[in-house]
Amino acid sequence: MKADRVQPQRKLGRAERIDRSRARAWALQIHYRWESQGFEGSLRDTLVDTTATRRIKPSRLPYIRELLSLIDAHIDEIDGTLRRYLDNWSMDRLSRIDRAVLRLGVAELLYREDIPPKVAIQEAIHLAEAYGGDESPRFVNGVLDALYKGETNGG
Repeated sequence: MKADRVQPQRKLGRAERIDRSRARAWALQIHYRWESQGFEGSLRDTLVDTTATRRIKPSRLPYIRELLSLIDAHIDEIDGTLRRYLDNWSMDRLSRIDRAVLRLGVAELLYREDIPPKVAIQEAIHLAEAYGGDESPRFVNGVLDALYKGETNGG
């Protein structure tokens, strides 16, 4: 995995884990809005626009900002990594939801050492189950699992 990942911290409590899961769902919605609006500005700008009209629990905002900042800063590398693991698919063939879920999952896998890889993959699968199509959970699991195994074995 990448050298500039966030280092492990203390174990999260139940409420913090719930906030993280819900922060991921917000990050997914913000990514979807950003892409639907033609990628105008940054994801962070879209977060600001979203918080102007939607109420997000304050305890979730730091992790939402972290995820969106990681994608903003590393989108080319995230997409490049994804392309290597998309068998017979291209980024533009993915649904907006699947693309966003995969980007969030890859951001956590590559840059968040404090998130165990299995947790990052499982959380992405949950997002795909909640927001994606019928095949999304299996597809997301297959891509992220292959990516994790490939990157940890020298990619």
